[in-house]
Amino acid sequence: MSSLAGILAEHAGREGPLLPILHDVQKMFGHVSEDAMREIAQTLNLTRAEVYGVVSFYHDFRTEAEARPVLKLCRAEACKARGVEALVQVAEGQSRVKVEPIYCLGLCSVGPAALVGDTVHARLDSTRLTTLLASL
Repeated sequence: MSSLAGILAEHAGREGPLLPILHDVQKMFGHVSEDAMREIAQTLNLTRAEVYGVVSFYHDFRTEAEARPVLKLCRAEACKARGVEALVQVAEGQSRVKVEPIYCLGLCSVGPAALVGDTVHARLDSTRLTTLLASL
């Protein structure tokens, strides 16, 4: 699957295909463009407003590509109790990385935790986070 047409073909006939299509488009292109929303709407017989409504509702979807790597730091209570707030300050000091909150990665026993792309990083401290940031 190397194009929007391929993504749409892969989900043809599937019940409730909009979210899986949007996730695949986001993963492939890094964002869901206006052109992609238009083509998705046409293929699924939806209005562009319906597709845009879903894209704009979920914070994980982007309408423009992000040039910087995205670090999602868990800000749920368990990670807060384990010191994620100090890590937020460390991460936000890096201008070449976009830091976003995420609320619960389900790794409460090994927090603080972060997500970069599809990779989860657990048991973070300032040293491990600095190493992770340097690798991005």
